[in-house]
Amino acid sequence: MADFAAPFEVWPENWATFCLFMDMQTQWRMGMDMPTGLDYTALFALMEVHGITDRREVFADIQAMEAAALKAMRRK
Repeated sequence: MADFAAPFEVWPENWATFCLFMDMQTQWRMGMDMPTGLDYTALFALMEVHGITDRREVFADIQAMEAAALKAMRRK
């Protein structure tokens, strides 16, 4: 799992989505010099593995996390 610079809390209702996002850490599509977004084919396969049934809500949550991660990566 990733090494985080500072501790943080994940609310129980977000735990499954957080775990899914962490499992996606090797599934970034790459552009010329940095990630451009997650591979959604792998995402939907992992949703199946995780037994996630509310895919629309989880997909929206993952997209929000993806956007925040991309913003942070662009700052570096």
